[in-house]
Amino acid sequence: MPYITTDDGTEIFYKDWGTGQPIIFSHGWPLSSDAWDVEMKLAADNGFRAIAHDRRGHGRSSQTWYGNDMDTYAADLDALVRALDLRDLIVVGHSTGGGEAVRFAARHGVGRVVKVATVGAVPPVMVQSDTNPEGTPIEAFDSIRDALLADRSQFFKDLSAQFFGTNRPGSKISQGQRDQFWRLGMQAGFAAVHDCVKAFSETDFTEDLKALDVPVFIAQGDDDQIVPIADAAEKAIKLVKNGQLKVYPGAPHGIAGPYQQELDKDLLAFWLS
Repeated sequence: MPYITTDDGTEIFYKDWGTGQPIIFSHGWPLSSDAWDVEMKLAADNGFRAIAHDRRGHGRSSQTWYGNDMDTYAADLDALVRALDLRDLIVVGHSTGGGEAVRFAARHGVGRVVKVATVGAVPPVMVQSDTNPEGTPIEAFDSIRDALLADRSQFFKDLSAQFFGTNRPGSKISQGQRDQFWRLGMQAGFAAVHDCVKAFSETDFTEDLKALDVPVFIAQGDDDQIVPIADAAEKAIKLVKNGQLKVYPGAPHGIAGPYQQELDKDLLAFWLS
């Protein structure tokens, strides 16, 4: 299996499908690159080179005790991009991966990144503070950490309902999708899963969004129960210079079902534009 090794010795697993202009995909918490398989095939089938990595501590990458923070995630992504010498690059990120993609593009991707797409992404910042009074109280993230410590497996099983919106009437998401969420989450290292809660909730991406000078496609469902749209996409679009916001009525956080079908059409149109 293909890996790169970062400066601190962490092995980062990645997939590399197809040929053409590169698109790199960053996955959400607590998943792995497998979460992007459908979109990777879509990209490769349409003349792109699709690449997705397992963030450190997740999937098949090293289960590190250290470096489970957004600056290191972005540096790891930069190491992969440089190892593969990717240019004319499109970056796509979901949820936590959206934060990783934005920070990478702003701080490492100048001259390499030509487009950015985020889906249900955590920027600009999730946690409530004096400067972000509309944010989610820190107690909500503390409860996630407590639930992970108490019974990670059951927590992921329960969380999958909110993630995919199966607790809403008329949901068309299968039990198989929920089981896959649990499976990928349980593959991740415990330290990374726990520490990443702080990374995705408390990292402020405001200046990263402002720094982007390439086209940015921001997508989110308006029934996202994981990352509230009012504190995410609706704020992020006001911070980027060249952005397009697409809101998907009734769509959840997880990319699946009818939401995935519509989103993938829009992503392909953005890649090709």
